[in-house]
Amino acid sequence: MSILDHIKSAVATAVSQLYATPTEANAVQVNPTPSEFTGDYTIVIFPFVRAAKKAPEATGAEIGAYLQENMPFVKGFNVIKGFLNLEISNTWWLDFLADMNNNADYGRQPRNGRKVMVEYSSPNTNKPLHLGHVRNCLLGWSCSQILDAVGYDVVKVQIINDRGVAICKSMYAWLTFGEGKTPESEGIKSDHFVGDYYVLFENKSRAEYAAWQDTDEAKALFASRTKTELTEKEFFGEYKNKWFNTHSKLGAEVRDMLLKWEAGDPDTVALWQQMNNWVYAGFDTTYHRMGVAFDKLYFESNTYLLGKDLVEEGINKGIFYQKEDSSVWIDLTDAGYDHKLVLRSDGTSVYITQDLGTARMRYEDFGAEKVVYTVADEQNYHFSVLFEILKRFEEPYAAGLYHLSYGMVELPHGARMKTREGTVVDADDLMDEVERLAKEASAEKIAELSPEEQQDTIQKIGLAALKFFMLRVNPRKRMVFNPEESVELLGQTGPFIQYSFVRTHGLMKRVSAEQIDMSNFNGYTDILPIEKELLKALYEYPAAVQQAADEYDPSHLASYCYNLAKEFNRFWHDVKVMSAETPEARAFRLQLSKATGKVLESGMKLLGIDMPERM
Repeated sequence: MSILDHIKSAVATAVSQLYATPTEANAVQVNPTPSEFTGDYTIVIFPFVRAAKKAPEATGAEIGAYLQENMPFVKGFNVIKGFLNLEISNTWWLDFLADMNNNADYGRQPRNGRKVMVEYSSPNTNKPLHLGHVRNCLLGWSCSQILDAVGYDVVKVQIINDRGVAICKSMYAWLTFGEGKTPESEGIKSDHFVGDYYVLFENKSRAEYAAWQDTDEAKALFASRTKTELTEKEFFGEYKNKWFNTHSKLGAEVRDMLLKWEAGDPDTVALWQQMNNWVYAGFDTTYHRMGVAFDKLYFESNTYLLGKDLVEEGINKGIFYQKEDSSVWIDLTDAGYDHKLVLRSDGTSVYITQDLGTARMRYEDFGAEKVVYTVADEQNYHFSVLFEILKRFEEPYAAGLYHLSYGMVELPHGARMKTREGTVVDADDLMDEVERLAKEASAEKIAELSPEEQQDTIQKIGLAALKFFMLRVNPRKRMVFNPEESVELLGQTGPFIQYSFVRTHGLMKRVSAEQIDMSNFNGYTDILPIEKELLKALYEYPAAVQQAADEYDPSHLASYCYNLAKEFNRFWHDVKVMSAETPEARAFRLQLSKATGKVLESGMKLLGIDMPERM
């Protein structure tokens, strides 16, 4: 039981005994004491004033006296209006520090026997991973690590969108214009190679559309438009998708290729396998560099027909209804949505059909009671509908579904990235850039390291800059990623936290080299306020991990790590460590530094960030 739980329980007992009013411990409000007041933890007294039939100050004084008498670790108290500030004894803090440094799993909870599945990345196989995928992967990976830390058995999955019109665009472009080239023959990373053909197709398609707009057919269509207020540019901007499906020769070729794939045409399937394998090889390289992995991969080519059995089941249960054209729908108006199509009139699936089937299949595979879908906020409505339908099916995992929705990532100039124009920022290029900036910032400081150690350090700093900058923002917020700002050593950045860790690591190396005794610190009784603040920050680590897990939000943990690093740097600059006044003070401050390094390393690891030994 934490000290906060002890305080809440003792306050509930005090109110029950002093005022004959039964009180639940979870009704007691306890917060860290503001820095301008004396104390460590503050109890809100106002809820107990009626039971005490006394003024808040008198009520607080009585409860404070009870706690000081009955709780050995309460050193003293003071009352400010309706707030009771408790001072925790130095002995308790010294014991906490010793226990913490002896606990290799500090901040982690025992296994709880419950399973959660986290889905993330889930790219298309027509182009490389890009900046949006980076935020997706980092959120999904970090959430999986945080959930593991609070006791869950975590299954990490992705569903790869490896079929459909977009994939056929890359296939058609390579088959038509590729001249037998391969990633090896061109010296291009294999997923970038395939992506280049997707961009090529889009460029050819734009040229075809531009030429078609000059035809008599297009001009007649514009003249007959129903929205007469639309300009020619606006009209043809809206009409492009319909044109692609009804007039485009390239569109017809792609649709024909997709039909051949669905029919199992050997040559088309062989081409599909070859190009997808190129992309998978590129993805694997990027994932490894990014530091993320998966326990199981699902492929849309294997799942796109799933869900049809659930549609039939839903009709029989009265969850779905069928229209005269044989299409199948669900009425969700009572849940605040609309009527949603779940099966087309020709019997083909829509995305919601596939997702229903995939959800059930994955439950059969792993039995996870919670499922976290890491998907951009553009799909908020889709997942609201999906979750509502699964609830109506009374799926055993339906209550544990969560959409980890995240906002768009923008560049500093604010321009939204668009894949089809070929201007998307690839994940590989992004990692190259932050590592380049990290090298510029740290080259002189790590010059004495071996080339291998230099490269390892630069990679760790660069990836820390990228990951921390992404994860420090609440997922639901849109964000601007600034590579230059991300590598700065001052401010809320990954390298700043790494640098704080490196200081603690350097101290521990010196302790080891000089064989300094760190064990004799129990005699250090005059803990300074700045040391107390650092102790309290360390004590809050498990709660920060738990909050991040409860809210599926790594930004809570990122903020904690940053604030702990700031607190340590204040401590570092304001007190002497190796040249402390007494051996006991030195041992205590070394223990405090060791604990800080331990927690920073642990917390950043949950964010997917590794710590360097030198910077």
